[in-house]
Amino acid sequence: MAKLRVGIIGLGFIGTQKHLVGLAQHQDKAEVVAFCDYEIDRAEKALAAHGAEGAYATTDYKELLADPSIDVVHVCTWNVSHKEITIAALEAGKHVLVEKPMAVTGADAHEMAETAKRVGKKLSVGFQYRFRNEAQFLRKAIDEGRLGEIYAAKAHAVRRRGVPIWGVFTDETKQGGGPLIDLGGHAIDQALWFMNNYEIESVTGVVNYKLGDKPEGNMAGPWDPETYTVEDSAFGFVKFTNGASLFVEAAWALNVQDSREGCVTLMGTDGGADTDMLPGKNDLKVTLNNVQGGELVKTSPEPGAAYFGAPGGAPDGFTYMGGLEAEAWLNCIINDTDPYVTADQAAVVTDILDAIYTSARTGQPVVFNQLAGIDSTEPATV
Repeated sequence: MAKLRVGIIGLGFIGTQKHLVGLAQHQDKAEVVAFCDYEIDRAEKALAAHGAEGAYATTDYKELLADPSIDVVHVCTWNVSHKEITIAALEAGKHVLVEKPMAVTGADAHEMAETAKRVGKKLSVGFQYRFRNEAQFLRKAIDEGRLGEIYAAKAHAVRRRGVPIWGVFTDETKQGGGPLIDLGGHAIDQALWFMNNYEIESVTGVVNYKLGDKPEGNMAGPWDPETYTVEDSAFGFVKFTNGASLFVEAAWALNVQDSREGCVTLMGTDGGADTDMLPGKNDLKVTLNNVQGGELVKTSPEPGAAYFGAPGGAPDGFTYMGGLEAEAWLNCIINDTDPYVTADQAAVVTDILDAIYTSARTGQPVVFNQLAGIDSTEPATV
């Protein structure tokens, strides 16, 4: 079988530290042959480290898309450019893995998903947190029916002081938002995936701009208040058409005692579950709760080997998750199956992000049209 030929557009941190590192673990299935970034030095550096024979660097993504030998494109650019580049790549006959968030608006995300269907190409989104050991263990417990019907959940994406001061994270014009669109999408994706519920009825949101001028204590060092144009925290309440609900919290800076990032709380008819950050570590811990023998019981697997499908002590950083994401993505193309993260699922995540911002801006709940997504400019009221 011939290897898939991959082009990478956007070679910042996520493009190099997750996508290229992940693909490098599967050189039997794919080779990276084109490297594109608006800074040619970054493209050439990535080319030197990861390029296959005959690979090239460019600053023009259209040159890459015009290359008929390329089968697959990874889009790792500024959020506001995801729609334009992804649709162009799909129209050029490429399969596309685009970084999260899928797009800035729900309407754009659904257009991307519909384009992929129309041209018959695969489209997936980089929600690699699904591949964490804890998420895989919890997914199996849910599939076994240990939680029953999950009718309420919380998506947690909160840092006490963790504003990223590099790149364009704090630039609303390039990112489309702050911690909600950056961190919140991962937690929302996990919650929807665990609930297996993508039928949204309404969303209400609150967005706060309270701490942008208070950079003290930030993990990465102080940010520049003059260039901080995004929210510092956001909260949302999602109601599903079947009556289920989801609370969303996302923050880069919030006066809480502890951070809780990429975590969920699930409440079902037969049990519940939580994922929490271990103190002082990036690792998560899963706790299941239910009733046994008439008593309330909490259970947690031991870290490492006890997690379903995970080797003992497996790390959960970009190297590990990126490798699993790349493997699942390449396999779906080779075997012509649905992506592990489907475009339709990811579009609903963007719907929710968009709706929280819209509701906060207008002061009104956003009601969804299940056939057409939401209108982010003229939200209806409940």
